Amino acid sequence: MIGLTGGIATGKSLVSAMIMELGGQIINADLIARQVVEPGMPAWKQIVDHFGEGILNSNQTIKRKELGRIVFADADKLDQLNKITHPFIITEIERQLGCCRDSLDKEIIVIDAPILLELGLERLVDEVWVVTVDPAAQLERLMKRDNLSAEEAKLRIQAQMPLEEKVKRADRVIDNRHTPERKRKNR
Repeated sequence: MIGLTGGIATGKSLVSAMIMELGGQIINADLIARQVVEPGMPAWKQIVDHFGEGILNSNQTIKRKELGRIVFADADKLDQLNKITHPFIITEIERQLGCCRDSLDKEIIVIDAPILLELGLERLVDEVWVVTVDPAAQLERLMKRDNLSAEEAKLRIQAQMPLEEKVKRADRVIDNRHTPERKRKNR
């Protein structure tokens, strides 16, 4: 059982995809985080009650970019959002983990969670793997990927546990500065 983590835009998804290609089962915390805030879900209702209907699109989905602008500019609001969503995310990760263990189809089970350590999920895994990249590349990747300004991207990076701290708590560190092709050749 592996816990895969790292900072935003460090390349955890690439590493997850490579593990899946090798036959591993991935429990994707980012996907779960999106699912628990779908219209009508308990977390969605709490978020709307707290942040107001102004964060909703016409189809009742949450305007993720708008909510991000609100919470990453105010630590208290980010904390409130986390208090709403994290219990639902943890419950679903634990449920999926139980299903994976019961099925015994896969030898390798990976919890891919950017905030694995922040949520205390390392208690569920045998090893913690941290994906790293240099700060300039992380900033550039995040700006490009999410179409953010440098300031918006910096706020998102600063809202997470520093990569250096995650590395200190890692069993394995994956340096993700290189291209996907080079990584595949080196595995």
